[in-house]
Amino acid sequence: MHTEYVYDLADGDATMRNLLGGKGAGVAEMARLGVPVPDAFTVTTTACVETMNRGGEWPENLWPEVEQALQRLEERTGLGLGDPEKPLLLAIRSGAVQSMPGMMDTVLNLGVSDDTVAGLAAGGDERFAWDSYRRFIQMYGEVVEGIEPHVYEDALTKIKADKNAKEDTDLTTEDLKELVATFKKLSNEALGGEWTSDPKQQLKRAINAVFDSWQNPRAEVYRKANNIPADLGTAVNVMQMVFGNRGETSATGVLFTRNPSTGVKELYGEFLVNAQGEDVVAGIRTPRNLEEMEQVLPEAYAQLIDTMNAMERHYKDMQDMEFTIENEKLYLLQTRNGKRTAAAALKVANDMVEEGIITKEEALQRIEPAQLDQLLHPAIDPAHGQSPIAKGLPASPGAAVGKLCFDADTAAVRGDEEPVVLVRFETTPDDIAGVIKAQGVLTAHGGMTSHAAVVARGMGKPCVAGAHEIRINPAEKTVTIGDKTYGEDDVLTLDGSTGEVYAGSLPLVPPQINDDFQHIVQWADEVRRLGVRANADNKVDAEKARELGAQGIGLCRTEHMFMAEDRLPAVREMILAETDEQRAAALEKILPMQQQDFEGIFEAMAGLPVTVRLLDPPLHEFLPDLVEQSLKVQRLELTGANADEIEAEKHILEQVKGLHEQNPMLGTRGCRLGMLYPAIPEMQTRAIIRAALAVRERQGETVDVEIMIPLVAYAEELKRQRAIVVATADEEIADSGQDLDYTVGTMIELPRAAVTANQIAEHADFFSFGTNDLTQTGIGISRDDAEGGFLGQYVIDEVMPRNPFESVDRDGVGELVRMGVEKGRSVKDKLKTGVCGEHGGDPESIELFHEIGLDYVSCSPFRVPIARFAAAQAVLKNK
Repeated sequence: MHTEYVYDLADGDATMRNLLGGKGAGVAEMARLGVPVPDAFTVTTTACVETMNRGGEWPENLWPEVEQALQRLEERTGLGLGDPEKPLLLAIRSGAVQSMPGMMDTVLNLGVSDDTVAGLAAGGDERFAWDSYRRFIQMYGEVVEGIEPHVYEDALTKIKADKNAKEDTDLTTEDLKELVATFKKLSNEALGGEWTSDPKQQLKRAINAVFDSWQNPRAEVYRKANNIPADLGTAVNVMQMVFGNRGETSATGVLFTRNPSTGVKELYGEFLVNAQGEDVVAGIRTPRNLEEMEQVLPEAYAQLIDTMNAMERHYKDMQDMEFTIENEKLYLLQTRNGKRTAAAALKVANDMVEEGIITKEEALQRIEPAQLDQLLHPAIDPAHGQSPIAKGLPASPGAAVGKLCFDADTAAVRGDEEPVVLVRFETTPDDIAGVIKAQGVLTAHGGMTSHAAVVARGMGKPCVAGAHEIRINPAEKTVTIGDKTYGEDDVLTLDGSTGEVYAGSLPLVPPQINDDFQHIVQWADEVRRLGVRANADNKVDAEKARELGAQGIGLCRTEHMFMAEDRLPAVREMILAETDEQRAAALEKILPMQQQDFEGIFEAMAGLPVTVRLLDPPLHEFLPDLVEQSLKVQRLELTGANADEIEAEKHILEQVKGLHEQNPMLGTRGCRLGMLYPAIPEMQTRAIIRAALAVRERQGETVDVEIMIPLVAYAEELKRQRAIVVATADEEIADSGQDLDYTVGTMIELPRAAVTANQIAEHADFFSFGTNDLTQTGIGISRDDAEGGFLGQYVIDEVMPRNPFESVDRDGVGELVRMGVEKGRSVKDKLKTGVCGEHGGDPESIELFHEIGLDYVSCSPFRVPIARFAAAQAVLKNK
């Protein structure tokens, strides 16, 4: 039994998305529901994948199946591909499983030729037929034959100038005939021969071109940015053409069933009379607001609104729909769940729960955790007092401040080094790499449903589209706005919420969390099992974390408190001390500073647990740089400085040399420092306990104190360090005459600790997995070196699926965490376990930590809502 590669429209439905792609399944479902759609057949994703796996060679049965499906389509429509009198024209469109707007290729009007153009015009509209013909040559030439777009654009621009035509629609039938002849001549010159005019061969080549476009650079960039697997392939929809360019009673357009920027339930869409679909989404002509269609094409408009509402109810989600009206008859070309901003996603979810369309659980599954992140970015301060220098359409909300880039490749490079704004006449899907790296996008052309707008909204990038008064000179890399010209070193601020553009860098204000956001995250709290804490090292961060819903602090890094300028001398004194007395004196200076910091954090977190990690940094972070210290000594000697001063600096240089380590991340840090200098964990324990007691005395309550010993590899290390902590803490508590509960645990951040977790657990009240270091030591990758080196290339080449420092390495590091939990709990079944690396805020990692059975995750304060939300989604996914 052979694989079936081609399905007629009537054979599909919404459940077949993985096979027919989103577009094919959507059109089949609409047909099943009685919505008017053009007749079609779909070449499956399986056909694409098998073709890729065979090095571009089609599976044996694929072309015969396409020919049979074409024959059935001809019978159903009464038209024939290549028939001079009753020509069938086809649209060849991509359809990925997951929506990738504009990233792959389309060919329209396939089947028009010298032989069929008269038959196409037989309905009485000769201009329409020749307009379709020139469009076909251009699309087919670019997409299938790889001819550079400018070849056609330059010719089109020239004939418009010669004929004094402002828009494409101003060209007459005779002008279009002339343009077709020019296009054919240019195409043959570019190809070095005649291209095939056999429509069946054109169909085969067009399907193949759509297959190939799955692997084009922009599609690959988009997939990586959105974590879409590369092995899904794309389906190809072969659809009977319906024509929005048949004159004034025809149109084409795009609509969203709700506003994709705000989520408000209102009509949101654009259309063009006498146009084809690409005209709207590519931003070639500036479209009209959908409301105006009621006056122009009232019957089709009424049917469109009814269909729009029916589709939203059927799919239980906001829909993005594409339509064509041919001689007043409406056709739907596709429907899919609409890309929307984060604010819109939350509002739509909230409203649909209130409207009874979906449940709270369904609402939680609708929203991407990364979208919550978008809402936690700053906005323009409304009190800035400046006037805008230009205004366009508010295509994607938010604030973008950056230096100007005029091409996507430059933006992709410069965006890694400094904030940039991408400025384009209109963006094309090829600009995707630049859009990803830019802070925002500004275009002179295009509407609210152009590629630039749709892609920017999906990525949470601010976008101002169709700012007509800006004049871009790509060659000079400048943009003129009013009487001023701005270049690559100038900064603009975009307000994607209002469409306004400002000169310079406007002040920003912290994000405001609205009711929609609060509701969604509270629903998440009702569902999730994992606790969510924050990583915070000072009172301000602790307060912010609590405000954002943190249930405590999972990591307080005490070394960050030592970095302040007023503290560094005392810390250096401690490290460079040569006797116990000198070290004790330095520690005596540091203790009150530490205690003061802990008090601030404990005040902010009163009533909640706080895990304080004892000193963990590589020593070199606190010491003078070896090279700088050497130069300092040389300068003093050359300038004839005081001999005692030179001797003192030389002494420091010798000490720094003595402490210098080749691999400081694997050197004297963590519990190893405490093993060498027990006075350090003793001092820190005193500061922690005294702070907790002081806060309780002032506030009536304090925190649950959890003291964490870092970088343990051997159970004996923890046993000895724990003994110091417990003896010191008990002494402080006894001296105070009060009671105070505390626990002592460890950070599992070395593979040996995970493998011997059953031995380590004998001496631990809790485990906290430090997945940053566990990733470095588990995979043998230096984070500092790799992220600027081979690691990025590994991800591009798909040696590894994701950067393991951003999303936990499930099969390696994830298994070490699982082993650590299982071995630890084999000794203490109620052992509390958490994770405090950056992975604690990554949704994919959180899903794994939920599966493993950790008690909590800890992440940076602004990622707390994302973690709360992702923890709920993990429960729903695993139901």
